[in-house]
Amino acid sequence: MFGIVRPCRHRLGEGLAAQWMAHLCGLCLALRRDHGQFARVVTNYDGLLISVLTEAQAAPAPGARRTAGPCPLRGMRTASVAQGGGARLAAAVSLVLASAKVRDHVADGDGLLARGPVALAARRVATSWGRAGERGGSAVGFDTAVLVDAVDRQVGIEALAGPGTPLLSVTEPTETATAAAFAHTAVLAGRPGNAVALAEAGRLFGRLAHLLDAVEDQPADAAAGAWNPLTATGTSRAEARRLADDALHGIRLALRDAEFTDGRLAHLLLAHELRRSVDRAFGTTSCGHGPEAAFGPPQGPYAPQGPGAPYDPRHPHQGGGHPFRSGPQPPAKRGFWAGCAAAVGLCCTCRLCCADEFEGPWSGKKREGWCSNCGDCDCSCCEACSCCEACSCCECCACDC
Repeated sequence: MFGIVRPCRHRLGEGLAAQWMAHLCGLCLALRRDHGQFARVVTNYDGLLISVLTEAQAAPAPGARRTAGPCPLRGMRTASVAQGGGARLAAAVSLVLASAKVRDHVADGDGLLARGPVALAARRVATSWGRAGERGGSAVGFDTAVLVDAVDRQVGIEALAGPGTPLLSVTEPTETATAAAFAHTAVLAGRPGNAVALAEAGRLFGRLAHLLDAVEDQPADAAAGAWNPLTATGTSRAEARRLADDALHGIRLALRDAEFTDGRLAHLLLAHELRRSVDRAFGTTSCGHGPEAAFGPPQGPYAPQGPGAPYDPRHPHQGGGHPFRSGPQPPAKRGFWAGCAAAVGLCCTCRLCCADEFEGPWSGKKREGWCSNCGDCDCSCCEACSCCEACSCCECCACDC
């Protein structure tokens, strides 16, 4: 599941984390329903932003969610998942862009794709995905030709780029593609007046995605002798960071110009989590103020809610215990053979790697899934909108905190 916006569930809080998972699972299931089981491999964190934006603008509808059956990636639990035009548009865009990515890797001869039979199979998969994405886009009134054209132009632009070429000339095709996808969410949601603002947000998001990919890949590209936009154009990391910060600022301003029915999740992902993505890529931190304790827990509509929120005294990251127990209770241990049976069950259901939390097969202790998306988060950084009043890092915040 690739993408630059990878939020930590502890920062989102229980309510918004459930919404985020609903859109992620909705994208995955839309890919399966419309394009087959194998298409689910293109599920990505950034694609679900399209589904999030569509729902954020639309009026509440009874058919916007459905209950999905148990899935190994959810620890064999059922869940409420997003469905409808937003999820289908996200699926179509993800397929077209994944198709382009595969073709690009084939052209570069990356890894196993340097071998003829593997490259031939990959081309067929890419062609199939491209056609499926075109059909999916047509079903929701979106012309994927703008995405295909952007990808085709990217190849020529990169071939001509050299020292002195403006970096934004290289990122332009990506910007055009994401702008079209973001703008179409306004059409699906029945808010055509939002199209211009969301096109601008999408354009800048595409710029960021391209920049951060270049920054993160630059060392590996240099070692492999591969093409990298920063190296090819002679752009410094300092200039790339300036462009990234300008794009972040522009996205926040664009979001302020759009009208949302419930824009909490969209704002948190595109204003706050995107800032963390930039910091992660450049190895920096955004805010210059002290710990959260200096300002208290976040207030307003973006503050995490519920017993799973990071500021609840019962939250494990705050050192709190169970509210109804006088002391810690030792976990129930299993014998050797019972533990072996439990371990087999954990492996077969993927809970060992994909569940948020599972019990150790022998010790019975609570453990976090190996593939949990909180591996790079200490959950002590600026939570949601807590820094909006305390420093200037979120000067254009669109929330009421």
